[in-house]
Amino acid sequence: MIQHETLNLLEWPRLCQHLSTFAATKVGTLAAQSLVTPDSQAASLGLLAETQEAAWLEDHNNGLNFGGIRDIGAAVERAHRQGLLGGEELLAIATTLNGTRQLRRTIDAQPPEDLPVLQGLVEELRTHPDLEQQIYHCIDDRGDVTDRASPKLGALRDRLKATRQDIQQRLQRILQRQNGAMQELLITQRGDRFVLPVKAPQKDAVPGIVHDASASGATLYIEPQAVVELGNRLRQLLRQEKTEEEIILRQLSEAVAAVYDDLSHLLAVVTALDLAHARARYSLWLDANPPRFIAPHEQTTLRQLRHPLLVWQQRHEQGPEVVPTNLLIRPELRVVAITGPNTGGKTVTLKTLGLAAMMARAGLYVPAREPVELPWFEQVLADIGDEQSIEQSLSTFSGHIRRIGRILEALGAEESGAQESGVRSQESEGRESALPTTPSPPHPSNTLVLLDEVGAGTDPTEGTALAIALLKHLANRARLTMATTHYGELKALKYEDSRFENASVEFDEATLSPTYRLMWGIPGRSNALAIARRLGLDAAVVDEATALMAIGSQDDVNHVIAGLEAQRRQQEGRSQDAADLLAATEKLHAEVQRRADLLRDREQDLKLQQQAAVQQAIAEAKRDIAQVIRRLQQGEPTAQAAQRATAAVDAIAQTHLPTALPPAKPGYRPGVGDRVRIPSLGQTAEVLTAPDSDHRITVRFGLMKTTVSLADIESLRGEKAEVPVKSKPVDTVPAAQAAPPAPALRTSRNTINLRGMRVAEAESVLEEAIAKGSGALWIIHGHGTGKLRLGVHDYLKRHPQIQRFEPAAQADGGTGVTVAYL
Repeated sequence: MIQHETLNLLEWPRLCQHLSTFAATKVGTLAAQSLVTPDSQAASLGLLAETQEAAWLEDHNNGLNFGGIRDIGAAVERAHRQGLLGGEELLAIATTLNGTRQLRRTIDAQPPEDLPVLQGLVEELRTHPDLEQQIYHCIDDRGDVTDRASPKLGALRDRLKATRQDIQQRLQRILQRQNGAMQELLITQRGDRFVLPVKAPQKDAVPGIVHDASASGATLYIEPQAVVELGNRLRQLLRQEKTEEEIILRQLSEAVAAVYDDLSHLLAVVTALDLAHARARYSLWLDANPPRFIAPHEQTTLRQLRHPLLVWQQRHEQGPEVVPTNLLIRPELRVVAITGPNTGGKTVTLKTLGLAAMMARAGLYVPAREPVELPWFEQVLADIGDEQSIEQSLSTFSGHIRRIGRILEALGAEESGAQESGVRSQESEGRESALPTTPSPPHPSNTLVLLDEVGAGTDPTEGTALAIALLKHLANRARLTMATTHYGELKALKYEDSRFENASVEFDEATLSPTYRLMWGIPGRSNALAIARRLGLDAAVVDEATALMAIGSQDDVNHVIAGLEAQRRQQEGRSQDAADLLAATEKLHAEVQRRADLLRDREQDLKLQQQAAVQQAIAEAKRDIAQVIRRLQQGEPTAQAAQRATAAVDAIAQTHLPTALPPAKPGYRPGVGDRVRIPSLGQTAEVLTAPDSDHRITVRFGLMKTTVSLADIESLRGEKAEVPVKSKPVDTVPAAQAAPPAPALRTSRNTINLRGMRVAEAESVLEEAIAKGSGALWIIHGHGTGKLRLGVHDYLKRHPQIQRFEPAAQADGGTGVTVAYL
């Protein structure tokens, strides 16, 4: 009961409602609205792994497509109980099978190392394409049984069509003969009988059966005697048609019931996939980060933690900006007492921590800055808000006490198992000593307890004593307790027990308003008088209260706390200055890196331009040499002609060969303190260390220190350092592209005919052909309305095994045939 109360107090159902808006299917939406947290840390880690892989798909593959998937649970269950399914229910089962197959194909197409959990989830999935094809064969897009479902049904509908046409023809002849007796020249129906609207005074002109009359009585709807027999025959055919349709629906329902276990497993897998998809999308929307569950000796780290419901309110309901909080809790701490003014954010801090623990346990990311590190809590128990009730005769204090009693009962139930195992261990050792032993304190359970205004609602002295005793009790029995209070005595527990810590919400005395920031290590003041003054209470009353406060010793404590808060703000200001300096340094480093990347890209472009120029020069030289050779071949070969050809080739070489670069000045060796230039960075730097064995030195420019190679520096006069250079392979002209493969040949094995099929049937045939085929596949779909061709092309675009596809040559059918390359 207290677990359910805690979820409501933390507004967990509201968070689940927000999560459900990110689901893609009805089953996923319903599962998200009643999200259940797992009972073990291993299960939570499994859910987090699913969320991380779904988030990877969102970033790299635009997520998962759940198109066509319906909530078929009730239909499958009714079929299992030998119920009769309707056409729309069977069609929903077929589309769900097809949509699930597409989901599995999308997941299986990714690298196994990126999606091991999701691929394992769909590994045993069976989508029964034979059942899907059977349903599509018998049920059309509107959920009606098709004529081709059985030969008998087709024959019955042909007879029905002929009978209706016969009735229409006979009635048309009667309309033409007796048009003066008709109220309107039309044929209508009453029930399943065809009738004519006849004027009441002239009913004898059209003998037959009166099935209806108008409201005024001026028109009678008469079935002429000439078509009564045909109408009776039509009714019999309709009954036979309905019977045959029920037989077909019964056969399909039995086929669904035969794979009940597979369909139930399929629905569970689809629900799990949609939940993972919703958790990932919601987490990314929150700008949240994946949590890590820590060991008992590690610190809880939740920086810039935001309340997820306040984030939703800010983005969807134009709420105020969310102020994040920092929770850094040392492993030895068991109780944190939060003090400070009313409306300062103490209760919001409790709820934010409780929701963060529940979100991590449910496989959701936590809206905090990385790293997100917190324990895995078996229980989250809370007493937040006022449980005052006139109907139940509960005051504020009694309501709190009853709820705290339920919290202690839940803690005792969790400890009972461990205590029983300890008793059995002691009994097995025997009673060797008759001396009494002091029981050791119980080991704290893995529970988070959240208490709001602990001990409030009664006499302050008794309330303080009760709060101190309760917090000490919880320090022995719970992993972490966080409580808000206004009692000053609770602030002193930190100095008596190292397991206690103080925290406070900040109050801006200049504006007389809270800042909603949490400060650690410093107890807070309630600032009740300042808040009363800000809210407009009579100044005389506030001044009198201030004077009374000055009489007691509490004023000295408040001055001490105020001094501590001022020191804390000063330290935070210095920390912020250091953070700003670090940010500026990182910005400078990013700018330097950007310039280095630009220089590197420019160098690469120049290199490519040089390679292109060399290739062009070689091509021109080859053309010039070819001209010299042709002139030699055309004329009579003589020694003078050979000399002239040699001279021409030498001239070509002088024209096209690049000139050698002047060698760099060798022998320069930088020393510590020298100023050198780094051309790749465009910077002048100071040498800090001598060259090491790898010929690298450390330099400094501005605030940056970096290590560079001797080959990357030069003196201010342009002298290059002497460094042993490894021989590099000579750049060669890229080889020509390989010749295209030989064209594929069309045979009866790599040709499939889809004409006359619907898109869903064609996809099943294509899937089988692609699985068996290789090379090219000729797909005959014809022209028609073009719907089948578009459906085939859309399927080929989405299939991971299809490299490309194009219309066939005109001799092979042109646009009525598509060639797909696997």
